[in-house]
Amino acid sequence: MAFPDLRSFMALLEERGELLRVDAPISSDLELTEIADRFVKSGGPALLFENVRLPGGDASAFPVVIGLMGTRERTALALGVSDLNELASRVRALIDLKGQGGVGGMLSNLPKLKDAVHLLPRRVCRAAVQEVVWRGDEVDLTRLPVLKCWPLDGGPFVTLPLVITKDPETGERNMGMYRMQVMGQRVTGMHWQRHKTGTKHLEKARQRGQRLEVAVALGGDPALIYAATAPLPPLPGLDEFALAGYLRGQRYPVVKGITVDLDVPANAEFVLEGYVDPQEDWAVEGPFGDHTGFYTLPELYPRFHVTAITMRREAVYPATIVGRPPMEDAYLIEASERLFLPAAQLVLPEITDYHLPPVGVAHNLVIVSVRKGFPGGAYKVANGLLGLGQMMFAKVVVVVDDDLAVTDLPAVWQRMAELARPGRDTLISRGPIDALDHSSRAWSYGGKLIVDATRKRPEELGSALSSREEQSSAAVGESAFRPQTSEELPTFEGVLAQRQTPDGYWYVALNKTRPHQARELAAAFAAHLAAAGMRHLLIADDQTNVENPDDVWWTILNNIDPERDVEVRGELLTWDGTPKLPEEGFVRPWPPKITMTPEVKNRVDSLWHVFGLPQRWR
Repeated sequence: MAFPDLRSFMALLEERGELLRVDAPISSDLELTEIADRFVKSGGPALLFENVRLPGGDASAFPVVIGLMGTRERTALALGVSDLNELASRVRALIDLKGQGGVGGMLSNLPKLKDAVHLLPRRVCRAAVQEVVWRGDEVDLTRLPVLKCWPLDGGPFVTLPLVITKDPETGERNMGMYRMQVMGQRVTGMHWQRHKTGTKHLEKARQRGQRLEVAVALGGDPALIYAATAPLPPLPGLDEFALAGYLRGQRYPVVKGITVDLDVPANAEFVLEGYVDPQEDWAVEGPFGDHTGFYTLPELYPRFHVTAITMRREAVYPATIVGRPPMEDAYLIEASERLFLPAAQLVLPEITDYHLPPVGVAHNLVIVSVRKGFPGGAYKVANGLLGLGQMMFAKVVVVVDDDLAVTDLPAVWQRMAELARPGRDTLISRGPIDALDHSSRAWSYGGKLIVDATRKRPEELGSALSSREEQSSAAVGESAFRPQTSEELPTFEGVLAQRQTPDGYWYVALNKTRPHQARELAAAFAAHLAAAGMRHLLIADDQTNVENPDDVWWTILNNIDPERDVEVRGELLTWDGTPKLPEEGFVRPWPPKITMTPEVKNRVDSLWHVFGLPQRWR
């Protein structure tokens, strides 16, 4: 199903009971975030806030819609499929073009090529997004209900922007989703990280001595909003408009900007037009409560100068929030998984499936299942994945056999404990790391860990194996691990809580107060009798709930550089997921986890009934 614009999708959601209108006054400063966060984490409907209060108390002229793709089902609906798995089938059908079989074989490609025609956008002369135009002194970003999402944020941030640029040399178009901190009435930050296409376009503009024109769309067909987040392969003619056109089954309508020579979505709600000057000093941007669940700390980024704002009459401001998983972005990531699985299988045909679970916040953890045909096949696939596009940012890759569902995290952890012997079946390497990763040895560069949790062939076993390992390498059966009771577990300075699990994991929450405390704990615990039968010792910070494996893994994966923090100690693999201190050689500030203030939480609790919100989502 194609949606002419955002509001047609909203209308369908409301018809299905998947969008809730809130007419009570809600502040754009933290209050709206606290409500939206509760709804997305409990699988609630999207929210349309019709009475948003700006900082200072004035009412915004524009309502805010949030959580449009906040469930797997709504994301599938937005992309025109009944289930996200259909995305892989559609792409597989498109790329499976036949070049043999004479005329009949070639004719069989025609329906697929007809689909490919939809990849080209369609230029229109008049567009709803240009019904109202602000220029010059009329341009005022503070009139938009831009959200301040989390308490330590450096200001309000545009969180769902579709940022459009054009390569100054080739003219190739790019659209990406980069957060934008509002820094004044006509200025925002532009969070172009070093690996992003926008940064490359800006550098080319600098070399040519010119400004880079930029347009930022808010809203449009939800397929286009998704496309701006998708890690597209570098193929000629394939851009985000093309992907949205393919997903919606018709060419995407675009219109020329009012003050910039860029095509913009004709059916967007707003478009911010302007430029970035590569000769201008960069501005301090942040902090920002990011999709990792931690704050990214202040850094220097380019400034975006707004020359015009165009919009529809009665425009709706679309937003999202990111933070501790699960959040709305988890379903966008899942859509990308399904969409690009066939492309990954073209390069690495052994892959049967892969998954980026929410605890890994996209880049920190990849689970991949394979049909292993020869010794070392797991490493072949893992290293191949680390060379594919944005997979280069992956920090931990776990490879399992194809009889295991990659989305079943408890089963994956059990298989990893049973079949992956620390040292023998683990491999540390280095490579590019996501620029938002706060724990890497250097900014955007750090360690990686590959874990081979497949059944082993004789050549992979080595010579010194216990009978249990030999048996588990051939067939996975009952877990042999026997956890200790809390009374039997050892004590250590700063340990606030600890738990062992039947599948061989030892979770520890540590209040770290001095350098090397976690490493000393790892050595002491690994040598203790309680370590017998354990496979993984996970040392997390003092805010971690050891009774919740997802909370433990989310903290660990965010807080490790595998080369520095993952060590083999006998039969145990120890993971140091505590904050690193300057005395330990870590020179960058360590960011806090995102939490809402008690005052905002209490205010929302006390006004929940006044806001007219259903108790089931509270």
